[in-house]
Amino acid sequence: MDRPDGVQQNVLTLGRWLAAQGHDVHYLTSTTTRDDLPQVRNLARNVSVRFNGNRLSTPGWASGREVDAALSLGLDVVHVQMPYSPFLAGRVIRRAPRGSAVVVTFHILPLTFAARAATHLLGAVQRRQTRRFDAVLAVSGAAEEFMRGAFGVGGQVVPNPVDLAPFRAARRAALADAPSDGAGPRVVFLGRLVERKGAGALLDALGVLARQGALPAGLEVVLAGTGPQRERLVRSAAEHGLADVVAFPGFVAEEDKAALLASADIVALPSLGGESFGISVVEALAASRGVVLAGDNPGYRSVMAGLEDQLVDPRDAQAFAAVLSAHLADAGRRREASDRQAAAAEQFDVEVVGQAVLGHYARALAAAGRRAPTGATPARPGR
Repeated sequence: MDRPDGVQQNVLTLGRWLAAQGHDVHYLTSTTTRDDLPQVRNLARNVSVRFNGNRLSTPGWASGREVDAALSLGLDVVHVQMPYSPFLAGRVIRRAPRGSAVVVTFHILPLTFAARAATHLLGAVQRRQTRRFDAVLAVSGAAEEFMRGAFGVGGQVVPNPVDLAPFRAARRAALADAPSDGAGPRVVFLGRLVERKGAGALLDALGVLARQGALPAGLEVVLAGTGPQRERLVRSAAEHGLADVVAFPGFVAEEDKAALLASADIVALPSLGGESFGISVVEALAASRGVVLAGDNPGYRSVMAGLEDQLVDPRDAQAFAAVLSAHLADAGRRREASDRQAAAAEQFDVEVVGQAVLGHYARALAAAGRRAPTGATPARPGR
């Protein structure tokens, strides 16, 4: 809950929206220092692992007594994020009352062979538990296909919800406050500085343009974010002759993301793969006054439906450079793309996705009601 990523954003965005609709939301999680959320229960300690090209935390053993205490709240729906730890969410699922609906959302699309093998092994271990699921969701078609193979269960595609309001507002402000004619174009990357997110691929493509003498006057490139590759990227920028062009502002707070994305003439998110969805892409589509160029991988492709001409192969520096050059040189093309992008992003707004999730909750509750034994106390609505 303390580390920004797609799963965290899904949980927080949906949880806050549900609470605003009058539902009683509880967060069953592992180690967290958050004090900005009501009704958070820490059920386990986290351990640090590397998985799918990232360093992340996963829950250790959860006390059965504490799990039972959390489940005694009379929860109508237990919504689990997959793949999940058998030591925390696995115990919650096994011990959930028969009258509580268990809904799961599958998030990942592994990048490496090791990550795929580990997920398949986890799926084999947990396959019997899938019988307890009352509704199965996946954030994209690619994630659903992988889940079907790894866990032996299919589901419905429901994208990650994104609160678009601050990104819409930032775009309106950026369009109203257009840069002066003498300003050079601005390229923004926002993400973790790890290999698979593609910041290095962006520098390689810009390096091609630098060697061709094709960089526009006044160009500004912002590589925003933190991660283990920062020093390598700083060296790469210098090697490409881009040291005076590229800025590394570091971590960007959630409340500052929209303004940064809105300020870009080109938002470049050239992830190499391992993406089940693309929350950062949706945010950029809604916010940018310019064009969004995204890596051509299954997760980002699901978000960029209808905008496929803006997908790039980040491993082909020459082709990527050609796409960058075409958009750097054509402000009208960037503005036309911005209008299409803003419209395309609306399908991912939390108001749309939240209603879809509530529909799945209702069907899952009906299934749980049919399963509950005669005389069982019905779950209270809205929890």
